[in-house]
Amino acid sequence: MATVSPDSVAQDQIKAFIERIERLEEEKAAIAGDIKEVYAEAKGNGFDTKVLRKIVSIRKQDHAERMEQEALLELYLTALGMAAAPSDDE
Repeated sequence: MATVSPDSVAQDQIKAFIERIERLEEEKAAIAGDIKEVYAEAKGNGFDTKVLRKIVSIRKQDHAERMEQEALLELYLTALGMAAAPSDDE
């Protein structure tokens, strides 16, 4: 019966991890390409891709985090004299 050295087990594990990571990196690159194509299609239909990217970013946030960021943005804009003037409806 052949004995298996601890070194060969570790080598096998490392190789398996590296191969899994490489496969996932390939999948990630393919998905990134697909996303790029969707943005290009949206741009071709007249949509602003910067705004679309911002919306995707906002949708990833929870409501409380988004409200906090909006409040800070408004505070900073006010401090710089850049805040929008309140409308007559407010």
